[in-house]
Amino acid sequence: MKSFPHVYPVSARMAATSTALLRAEGLPDLPSAAPREFDAPGDQWSPESLLVAAVASCFLLTFKAVARASKLEWSQLECSVEGTLERVDGVTQFSRMHTRARLTVPGGNHDELCRRLLEKAEHGCLVANSLRCARDLTSEILQMQPSDAAAG
Repeated sequence: MKSFPHVYPVSARMAATSTALLRAEGLPDLPSAAPREFDAPGDQWSPESLLVAAVASCFLLTFKAVARASKLEWSQLECSVEGTLERVDGVTQFSRMHTRARLTVPGGNHDELCRRLLEKAEHGCLVANSLRCARDLTSEILQMQPSDAAAG
């Protein structure tokens, strides 16, 4: 890893009659618009959906690093994050991020270790740590039987 600070330059532009276009060097352009909840069509990534997606992506990547450091064998991690946007003290902001994780591991792994590593990933997620909203994690551990691996 490179030394800190890390800087992530992103630019955005928008004409009066179009959606926003987000750009970062070396990445594909990404159109963005207001979400359906703000009376827009809801057919583009919005700032709100991008923020929640960033939490989900960060959780997955943080878990991958935590699992590698703990030498945990695993085959798949699925997660969904639900961000709740509310008016708090007259300010519109995210008040909660709820992460649901489903981890599939080879049979014989201890559920307690898996849950502890999922919690460590949730607590270590730098994107979520940069937010001031409440966070919680619900996790499910699926033990893959040897016959499941042969079929997959």
